Parts: sequence; structure tokens; C-alpha cells
Amino acid sequence: MSDRTTGATPAAGLPINPPPRLLMGPGPINADPRVLRAMSAQLVGQYDPSMTAYMNETQQLYRGVFRTENEHTLLVDGTSRAGIEAALVSLIEPGDRVLVPIFGRFGHLLREIAERAGAEVHVREIAWGQVFTPAAIEQAIRETRPKLLAVVHGDTSTTVMQPLDELGAICARHGVLFYTDVTASLGGNAFEADAWGLDAVTAGLQKCLAGPSGSAPSTFSPRAAEVITARRSVEAGLRESGDSGLGVGRSVIRSNYFDLAMLFDYWGARRLNHHTEATTALYGARECARLLIDEGLPEAIERHRLHGAAMLAGVQGLGLDVFGDLAHKMNNVVAVVIPDSVNGDAVRGSLLADFGIEIGTSFGPLHGKIWRIGTMGFNARTDTVMTTLAALEQVLRRQGAAVTGGGGVGAAWDVYADAVGGAA
Repeated sequence: MSDRTTGATPAAGLPINPPPRLLMGPGPINADPRVLRAMSAQLVGQYDPSMTAYMNETQQLYRGVFRTENEHTLLVDGTSRAGIEAALVSLIEPGDRVLVPIFGRFGHLLREIAERAGAEVHVREIAWGQVFTPAAIEQAIRETRPKLLAVVHGDTSTTVMQPLDELGAICARHGVLFYTDVTASLGGNAFEADAWGLDAVTAGLQKCLAGPSGSAPSTFSPRAAEVITARRSVEAGLRESGDSGLGVGRSVIRSNYFDLAMLFDYWGARRLNHHTEATTALYGARECARLLIDEGLPEAIERHRLHGAAMLAGVQGLGLDVFGDLAHKMNNVVAVVIPDSVNGDAVRGSLLADFGIEIGTSFGPLHGKIWRIGTMGFNARTDTVMTTLAALEQVLRRQGAAVTGGGGVGAAWDVYADAVGGAA
């Protein structure tokens, strides 16, 4: 075995040579080879006409991905969490009320970031594996009167997806800004930024978009952009008055790197310098969006639905239980209850060591209780589903679990056979 497989310390100076892996967890997944090829392209200067053209093209492509006409559609350089933080620190002023409905690990993340931005955060929690009704969220809005509703769309810690289609109208009725993180769901599940009334949306590449972590596509409505840019005038006024206490108890955005008012100028027609754009990351993000638009959003969503359904049927065909509200399960990831007869970490370890397949565990109250198996992005394919189910059956047998022989692959095959046109 190589040093990377055994965990031994590698010799200094060796080139990067990661072991082959099939990443079937909740993300990251194997990047599409076309995205990796795009990222190997030569660098150009950030104001080279070709570079600014790529930036413009990336903005337009992501308008298609997010299903929006928003002018302020751009990339935040950093992982998906960078997009979340940019949105929240730019929209929230200290003392603002923010409502966070929590149904999994990443709702707690939104709460933490909002609190760090100085918000008065109000939370509503529901058992992990369930989602909120629109009526429950509207009641919470009436009770807390927030400036902003911040909610995760799909939470990979539970594999369920909060319906958003009625929340925009609720927020509009109450004068509330509406933000969501779609990192886990975008590209593999239906999403309509404009039609659903979203004001701010952020994402990442490492799941259904079939790219690497490190770039956060984001979009902001005119109403959100007005809130963000209005804070710039406050800062300008303070500077003109000689106020040395910028950002202390004031409306000023408390970040330079994540100041969206500055990023709007950087990505806008003025091209005002803010940072040196992460060229290679932009190439990758552009290719992720190009591939998705070229495939067609309805087709990509159906691909994720089909392979997700096959994986779901497969684990059930092995005799395994599934966690969470299946009526609200994301297309691209399934939560499997770990049988009492096996060690969950040992099963994951054997899958990785003996088959080169990675599946995920979970967080918080679900840690050690479920595995999370993803079928997303480049890995939403028939061969990856069949290979994972076949390997999982053998590892479970070796661990002493009672499983239905051939039940996983057989059940998945039935799903493909029933699909229009056969297996995709």
C-alpha cells in the first residue's frame, strides 16, 4: 500500500498523487474531468479583456443556474461558507433580528454566523429528519418580526430539504428579507430564485454542480442589493466626518473581504479593484455552470432524481432502514440507519480501504447512527450506484449483518428498468 493509503508520513518533496477514490458521501464528490481540465488553463491578468469576458460569462451562466435575472450574480472566492458569511455580514447590521429555522447541522451554522455579525438571532427547531410547514415559519415571523429569514434549503446532515416555494410570499407580506443556502441542493433539485421570491442565495460547487470546493456562486435581488449598498453611504459619511470608530455599533459592513458592496463594484461595469480574482477557481466555476446549462436544468434534476431513487431502492433492497421524512428527501443523498449488528465506522473504513469508496457519517444527534450516501454531480450515474451497492453488501456480510443477497443491485436495477428509456 502507498503512504497515502496506510496513513504513514510521506517523504518530503514527492508530487501530489492521491489514491483513487469514488466519493459517494454527502460531498465533496469526484469533480467532472471537464471541470478539472478547465482549471488547468493558463492564467491571465484580472483585467485582461479575456478575463473580464469570462467573468461576464460566469455571471450570465449562474443567472441560468439560479433561475434569476438578478444583476448582482457573482462568485465569492472561498468555500460555500464564504458565500454564507458574505451574505450575512453584508445584510445584517448589529442589533437586527434574524430568524433561523433549524432542522439540521447547517441551520446551526447560519445561527452562529448571524450572531457573529451582531444579530439578535431567534431560532425555531424541529426534530432532525423533519421540515417546517410554511404556517410554522409564518407564525415564527409574526412572533419575532425579523429583518431577515435565513434558512438552509437542503441540509446534508439530515438529507432532507426544506420547501421554499411558499416562503417568499410570506416574507413579502411581512417585509422580511429572504436568504437561503443551496450548497447541497442546487443543480440536483428544483430551485427558482426569482419565482420563489429569494433575496439572497449562496452555493458551493462540490455537490450537484460537480466541481471542487473553493468558489461560492451567489445571487442577490435588487432589494437585497439596495440594503447592502445603502450601508456604503453610511461608511462614506462617517469617513467624511472623521469618525474613527468605523464599524463599532454602526451600520458599516464589518468585513473587507466579504463586503458585498465592494464585490458588486468589482464584478460590475466599474471593475473597481477589490482583490485579485481566483482565476483557476473561476475557470472551474464557469465550467460547472456551462455543463449544467448545456445538459439542461430539467434534465440534470431528473438525472439526480433517477439515480437517487435507485440508491434509495437499493439500500432498502438490502434490508436497511432509511432515516428522515422521505417526502422531503433531497434527490442527491440518502440517510441509511446503521444496523445495530455492525460498527458503522468499521463499515466505512472497509469500503474505503478495500473498495476505494467513501460514504459519510453524520453530526450531532445523528453521529454514529446513520450513513449518508450521495449520488450527485459527476457521480450521479448508474455504474457508481451499482458499484457502491455491491460493495456495501459485501462489507456488511463480512461484518456479520443480515442482508438480502443481491437485493441492493437488484432493486436499483428495477428502478432503472422502469425509467423511461431505461438506465441513464
